[in-house]
Amino acid sequence: MTRKPFDYIINGMNSEKSNRRVYICHTYYHAYIAVVKELIGRREKSGSADIILSTMSNDFESLEDRLRSANVFDNIYTYDEQEDVTSEEVMKYHRDRGNIVLNLVQRITYTKLLGKLQESYIPTDISQYSDVYVFCDSDPIGYYLNYKKIHYHAVEDGLNSGLLDDQARNANRGAWPLKKAMAKLGLIFIESGYSKYCLDYEVNDISANHSLPPNVVEISREGLNKKLTDEDHRTLVEIFLPDPDRLVNQLLEKNPEDANKPNVMILTEPLCELDVRKQMFADIVDEYKDNYRIIIKPHPRDLLDYEHEFPGVVVVKDRFPMEVLGDIKGFKVDKLVSVITQVDNVYFAEEIVYLGLDFLDKYEDPSIHRKTELLDK
Repeated sequence: MTRKPFDYIINGMNSEKSNRRVYICHTYYHAYIAVVKELIGRREKSGSADIILSTMSNDFESLEDRLRSANVFDNIYTYDEQEDVTSEEVMKYHRDRGNIVLNLVQRITYTKLLGKLQESYIPTDISQYSDVYVFCDSDPIGYYLNYKKIHYHAVEDGLNSGLLDDQARNANRGAWPLKKAMAKLGLIFIESGYSKYCLDYEVNDISANHSLPPNVVEISREGLNKKLTDEDHRTLVEIFLPDPDRLVNQLLEKNPEDANKPNVMILTEPLCELDVRKQMFADIVDEYKDNYRIIIKPHPRDLLDYEHEFPGVVVVKDRFPMEVLGDIKGFKVDKLVSVITQVDNVYFAEEIVYLGLDFLDKYEDPSIHRKTELLDK
């Protein structure tokens, strides 16, 4: 779906905006999609863009420098996003009062204070951009935009993330219709399309969601990938692989004992407790180790030491979004194994093995990862 230009109207008055865009990112995946969108966007429309990397929940290491060298964005900013727990004043209004009315009344104050808390940490004047794209607006940045009455586009947190979690509704159990109405008035904040100031909520696949707001738009990642040129793919590799030559050699060169074995790549995730996670991935490795050359790609937030646990297995330890592997010319795997990470946008795998929630049930209490199903009961 292609968006049409829109006029910003705030408090009944037109607000002139520069013909510039900004992407606000919290993870490597967010940054990757932002670069993809901008590589395509700057060919299809006028103007230029900046990017803001939030350091609240992710260490981007040297990504800022590589982004700067690539010249995709005019400016690369970092943002020390402030969680509510960093302020006693904010947290005073985040306690259960034992009554839905009292809780909603204090939530109005909480919404304002959490947004205001961000003010001195925002690295640039977001109100001056014509288009503001926010990945994971459930984080404090969403409250800031609500507080400052800044219109924005919300982008899904991860590929088809709504398939597993109806994030907005799960975070607002009880009196859901009332809370939605309050959010549309700007009194409280609800993420993923329900904010008064959210112009639209962008997802990869509308059908891969439990429920959606009326302002949802579908922009498929596969469609974006088809628009990338060879030069775009090279740019993505240079930005997102910390040491491209070393990593490409690690992926493409096989030891003699693995020379005739096909590749299987296992994607890890920060699931379960460490000991349970270790057992889960040990079982997966055992299934494939005799017939495949195993490559493990740990999730950026997964702290398990896979090299120590599985000697002889190729472990790609560098922090980068898994999607960039599809930008490496000549790299293919015969199987890609995922537990719950959505891999519909993986184009370097001949076969995708998606284990899913039924598999995860064997290792973890289902109530932990089946929240939306429980909510529907």
